[in-house]
Amino acid sequence: MSQHADPAHLQRAAKDHLWMHFTRHSSYDNADVPIIVSGDGAYVTDVNGKRYLDGLAGLFVVQAGHGREELAEAAAKQARDLAFFPLWSYAHPGAIELAERVANYAPGDLNRVFFTTGGGEAVESAWKLAKQYFKLQGKPTKHKVISRSIAYHGTPQGALSITGIPEMKAPFEPLVPSTFRVPNTNIYRAPEHGEDPEAFGRWAADRIAEAIEFEGPDTVAAVFLEPVQNAGGCFPPPPGYFQRVREICDEYDVLLVSDEVICAFGRLGEMFGATRYSYQPDIITCAKGLTSGYSPLGAMIASDRLMEPFLKGHESFLHGYTFGGHPVSTAVAMANLDIFEREGLNENVRANEDTFRSTLEKLLDLDIVGDVRGDGYFYGIELVKDKATKETFDEDESERLLRGFLSKALFDAGLYCRADDRGDPVIQLAPPLICDSEHFDEMERILRDVISEGQNLI
Repeated sequence: MSQHADPAHLQRAAKDHLWMHFTRHSSYDNADVPIIVSGDGAYVTDVNGKRYLDGLAGLFVVQAGHGREELAEAAAKQARDLAFFPLWSYAHPGAIELAERVANYAPGDLNRVFFTTGGGEAVESAWKLAKQYFKLQGKPTKHKVISRSIAYHGTPQGALSITGIPEMKAPFEPLVPSTFRVPNTNIYRAPEHGEDPEAFGRWAADRIAEAIEFEGPDTVAAVFLEPVQNAGGCFPPPPGYFQRVREICDEYDVLLVSDEVICAFGRLGEMFGATRYSYQPDIITCAKGLTSGYSPLGAMIASDRLMEPFLKGHESFLHGYTFGGHPVSTAVAMANLDIFEREGLNENVRANEDTFRSTLEKLLDLDIVGDVRGDGYFYGIELVKDKATKETFDEDESERLLRGFLSKALFDAGLYCRADDRGDPVIQLAPPLICDSEHFDEMERILRDVISEGQNLI
């Protein structure tokens, strides 16, 4: 915080000048904007000195925790040496070394790293690459994309088109055409296969084959899937799901894009979600945890096969970003990955994920907690009107419960997390990867108190 900025001035300036993202600004007509000024480990502190447990790692980002001096120092040192240079026909050591390191972590032959500044740009890059790749293969009609219902893939025009949340798309239509939806893997809402996860996974994967056949295999370029789908509240893949999707993509010559903007870099206890679930994508998109949020950076990681046409003749991928692979960001990423290895962040997630799950599952004794689902350090708690029938809340009830009460009440109680109704109402949790059972217990206590109060309002 600037030494000249007092809390009252910051409030006025925020309301007068700052256009916040995904924000209903009318909420602050008669209320203060929450202003966070510092962080330490798993906690953040607001402008008034109140501390909160960061149950969302910022936004699925701060894997190594807040206040890591070595990451700030890596940024400062690189800024002194070389603050900026583009990757447009030139390179700098940070981008080269990070590309090599990320490629070595990635599964299979995903050896080519194209840097962006964030996840939406990585998704946009992947679709553009898929379209140009097939043109160079003499298959110019392969341009369509298949993704899942309620899935979020970003806000750029292309990425938003791939997104499967209609209400997020409607204000910006017409969007980029040629994207199509298939069912997600929400087994909680799968009455026909709820008792047989493997059968449900096969059914859900086969809907992708069905969509490809319906659109025409010669028109479909890629399938975009998250390892654990975020929007809707953390849908893990059923057993065998991704293996069947890989078979389908191979059969129809369609690229499998693993959108790991959230799931990469430790969120699931591995560097990549594809590793966690043992499948081989053609492209991985990632961002967020690559730098633990200390500097903006994303990447599209592609297979050698997809790079091959661009290694000869006059061909080039006519796409890029001014700040993609920024020297400061790549330096921070290298230091962040050093922390991963030195402190065993992936190992910490794997050692504690069962405890995290069992602690959150204690909340199933509450009347409106219908389901607790997720993997690693990535969980959703679905709230229901009737636990026996799984009846969900109507729009007015959801508005009253989530936005009218839970979001603010949880924050006021000292827990930063996410109450979300892109799909059925859920509370999402994705804490920093340094967290342990004491943090889980603190989350559960706060959630229990606030949800208990909230269920009396419905």
